[in-house]
Amino acid sequence: MTQDEISRLTAWLDENAPQLGTGPLATCVLSGGASNLVMAIRRGDGAEVVLRRPPTRPRPDSEKIIGREARVLAALSGTDVPHPAFIAYCDDPDVIGVRFYLMALVDGWLGHYETPPAPFDRPGPDRRSIGFALVDGIARLANVDYRAVGLEGFGRPEGFLERQVERWRSQLASYAETENYPGRDIPGLAYAADWLSANRPKASPAGIIHGDYSFANCLFERTTPARVAAMIDWELATVGDPLLDLGWVCYGFRGRNDPDPAGYFDATDFPYREELAEYYAERTGRSVEHLTYYMVLAQYKLAVIMERHYARFLSGRQAHAADSENFVLRLAAKAGAMARAHG
Repeated sequence: MTQDEISRLTAWLDENAPQLGTGPLATCVLSGGASNLVMAIRRGDGAEVVLRRPPTRPRPDSEKIIGREARVLAALSGTDVPHPAFIAYCDDPDVIGVRFYLMALVDGWLGHYETPPAPFDRPGPDRRSIGFALVDGIARLANVDYRAVGLEGFGRPEGFLERQVERWRSQLASYAETENYPGRDIPGLAYAADWLSANRPKASPAGIIHGDYSFANCLFERTTPARVAAMIDWELATVGDPLLDLGWVCYGFRGRNDPDPAGYFDATDFPYREELAEYYAERTGRSVEHLTYYMVLAQYKLAVIMERHYARFLSGRQAHAADSENFVLRLAAKAGAMARAHG
């Protein structure tokens, strides 16, 4: 941040977040990915909090996404959904050049990209329990009445499943213009899309969905038993069919007849996806009969999203896309295989 930005932010904090104190403002970058830039800020000897804003190279929808994240976190205040406490939102880009919001800094260990603390770092019941704790987060979210917390109009739940395939097929096609993407062959993706269109089940009752929930977007408490400290990164949150969150979680775990998922982690020591689905059903009352459909849809959607990272890499707008390039191919192949196996 420039000194002018720090001065303007300090004045804004004085008016909109006086609970943070009145001392000099210190800032540091915690992470700066393609989606958002996350900073820690502190006023004097006050508590450190998190400022979340668009990245230095924003996408066309970056500031809209920041506003939606702020809205959903504010709505979850007072619920039993584990999330970072919302503090304030700034819709004036003149303060630091972009819109941003503040949330509490959550103490916890990240479920992915970080070595788990003992006893979660070794096979056994504690490690298995992490899987159930992960699912507990989306079960709690699915049980929230979105209307009661002020999220009427936050999404379009009517026809949510009907729109999904074309929504993400169109997004993939849009990369040619927005990212100068030449395209490539992604085996399994088109088959999965056709299967999803032909086999769509009746949607479950509408609810809030996180949209990108996984070990990578989950902080766990440092004590046993395993418990989620906060679900983070709410940029894809909306109101729709919560079973998509379940499919998003479960595709990466082993099935009893599917020992090789296209996941982003080693699922060997974790519960089977069928156990996790049963756990979710018990806590939400929702049928998990069509779990395969939601896993195929999750992998299809995620493949399209991750292909954007690869497209941005090809155009020189983003680095470190090797994982995205290969992950997309694994997701698409598995989505197609699941669809074929299900008939």
